[in-house]
Amino acid sequence: MNMDALKQQLKGKLIVSCQSFEGEPIHGEGIVVKMAECAKWADAAGIRANEPQNVADIKAAVGLPVIGIWKVVQPGCDVYITPTMEAVDALVHAGSDIVALDATDRLSHDGRKAYELIKDIKMKYPLLPIMADISTFEEGVNAIAWGADFIGTTLSGYTAHSQKTEGPNFDLIEKLCSRFGDKVIAEGKVNCPEEAVRCIKLGALCVVVGGAITRPHLTAQRFVSFLKEVKNDG
Repeated sequence: MNMDALKQQLKGKLIVSCQSFEGEPIHGEGIVVKMAECAKWADAAGIRANEPQNVADIKAAVGLPVIGIWKVVQPGCDVYITPTMEAVDALVHAGSDIVALDATDRLSHDGRKAYELIKDIKMKYPLLPIMADISTFEEGVNAIAWGADFIGTTLSGYTAHSQKTEGPNFDLIEKLCSRFGDKVIAEGKVNCPEEAVRCIKLGALCVVVGGAITRPHLTAQRFVSFLKEVKNDG
């Protein structure tokens, strides 16, 4: 699928991040595929998935465009979203339509800035769409300069140097959209449909939603928290 066709398929629509983690109630063999099937049933336009095997399984099951990532945690390093070329190779082999990576200003395991991997990827896979997960406007500008095709606001509020917000960082989304238009993918702390709609109205190409859809224990936790506040106020 060429870039124009990919953008047209995603424009104004929902991408569901289908991930589960050991130790959480909703975890087990085949669970992320079921999440993806639910997303397709709901007419989502794409999936974001962690680990090559999950990417391959989801592609086979639903056939939607998949943003592939591989979270590789290494001691003493904050950069873990697709931090190496080996991770990229595996995600490409698994069939990822887009590969996303940490493109912040932080140092990766090899002592380089995380965003420097973008240029390496483009040299090896010149036609592969790259989504740069960033946390600030400056990182977004830098990621595009290094060759990223999309900017995701995924890491806003999750780095020491980015603004902390309760919900999506709408100011960041608006500023990036005014500069880069349909290269911007809104992601991070989108907890309700109204917030997703606002992201699109600000100019984002599409919206990625994860926890609010695929991690029901977190949604339940938010309800419980709000009800406790009402009880305390009464």
